[in-house]
Amino acid sequence: MSIKPQDLLNNKKDLDRLVEFENISLDDVTIDDLTFNGDNYAEYINLNSFLNSVSTCQISDAFNEIAHRSGVIYNLKSINNLKTWGRITTSKTDSDDWGTITLAIDEAREGDVLLIETSNMDAAIWGELASTCAKNNGVKATLVYGCVRDLDALLKMDYPIFACGYRPNAGKALGLGENNIDLELESMKISPGDFLFGDETGVVVIPKEFFTRVMIQTLEIKAKEKKITDMLNSGKSLSEVVGLKKV
Repeated sequence: MSIKPQDLLNNKKDLDRLVEFENISLDDVTIDDLTFNGDNYAEYINLNSFLNSVSTCQISDAFNEIAHRSGVIYNLKSINNLKTWGRITTSKTDSDDWGTITLAIDEAREGDVLLIETSNMDAAIWGELASTCAKNNGVKATLVYGCVRDLDALLKMDYPIFACGYRPNAGKALGLGENNIDLELESMKISPGDFLFGDETGVVVIPKEFFTRVMIQTLEIKAKEKKITDMLNSGKSLSEVVGLKKV
């Protein structure tokens, strides 16, 4: 992608710019390019344009081809059907202690997604006030392996929320949990700084050391699927496309 001088002069405004899929290049892209640092404009725009155009299904397929793992956290589902991606800040707390997550919000870097493990489903540890604070602090999304509340507000907010369930009751602001530690969810080890992608279909976590390879493989899968879609739209059947139609 060519960068014009005016792009560099107006980086903040142009950070929302999207590149057409056919023109996306992931050459030299790394997980660090999820965040704009002032010098990686082309990489940042290409990577975010790419992630805006793909799905958890394609990323999971790519990770499975490389590592024979799905990367899926099966019990996490979208609450308000908003897509998100970013590096993970972790938090672990009892369900009766929502105070820990307030500290996690303060510790998260701008553009991170907050992944919280709770002890059980007895109470909600996240709601409207936490979402408002997190969004204002630049956190990109929150995923609670446990319960959230205030669905009347969360469903209307432009802030992605994923959870296992919801409850109206909450605990106290105790602050007895831990932040920025390794988690183990559904036998999957998750570390701070790993990559997470979530959409309407589910949630996929990719270890940071696999990020670049998975992105490149996902690009290939997306391109292949686009070609298949074009063939279907031209009149071919899916059985023909995959080579199963009997002669």
